[in-house]
Amino acid sequence: MCTLALLAAGLLTLAPALHVEETRMEPTKKRLLVVTHTAGFRHADSIELGEKILAEIGARSGVFEVDYCRDAGDVQKMLTPEYLNNGKYDGVVFLNTTGDIGVPDLPAFLEWLQTGKAFIGVHAAADTYHNRPEYLEMVQGQFAYHGQQTKVEAKVEQPDHPAVAHLAPTWSVFDEIYIFKENNRKHVMVLLSLDKHPDDGTPQAGKPGDHLLAWCREYGKGRVFYTALGHRLDVWQSEAYQRHLLGGIVWALRLQETGAVKLE
Repeated sequence: MCTLALLAAGLLTLAPALHVEETRMEPTKKRLLVVTHTAGFRHADSIELGEKILAEIGARSGVFEVDYCRDAGDVQKMLTPEYLNNGKYDGVVFLNTTGDIGVPDLPAFLEWLQTGKAFIGVHAAADTYHNRPEYLEMVQGQFAYHGQQTKVEAKVEQPDHPAVAHLAPTWSVFDEIYIFKENNRKHVMVLLSLDKHPDDGTPQAGKPGDHLLAWCREYGKGRVFYTALGHRLDVWQSEAYQRHLLGGIVWALRLQETGAVKLE
């Protein structure tokens, strides 16, 4: 029996609102492998900061710890069935990965996720593996284009979900806003969306539409959480975004359901 840190309203970072309560839980933290290798455009600054902030979120919340998979050699070693099936990792974060990052056996990696693991995709995770339908089916989003960075009013569609409960009913955020090749609303639980095209300087700017920004889904026995936000450094540094990420991670790891984490 042990005492664990439980998350309350201000969950992390800027506002130290971690509450300690008695609960009957296993003492081990979850462990995530943060993948930041790129084979296309590299968001160098946001990757560097994102690695740091994910570690801080995990440490301050008491929920998870992280290891890093940063280059082609790491991918060849760490994203293999032999390495992943050792039971060390509870999931992965694809942090602004791009292109064909060279997972040695992508079907086996996806099968590993379906055994009950968590996949957390951030921003350019949807600009990854355009050539592999099985990856795109998993993440349910394929980047098409973006215009200039702009402010949007994102609608919270699931106000009880831990990734967006603190944002309801809308979230005003300035970032690089992705437009996707397909609208996969029918295949996912939409968390954040826009009811018009972002005012990004493109010919479609301001036109009515349904544009998804964040979603989640079941994937076999595993779970997928994706957010299109995470380009700008000030977004990463904001408490709202960090709570958005932590809530998505908590959901993907099924921690709310087991009672390991309580988001109020």
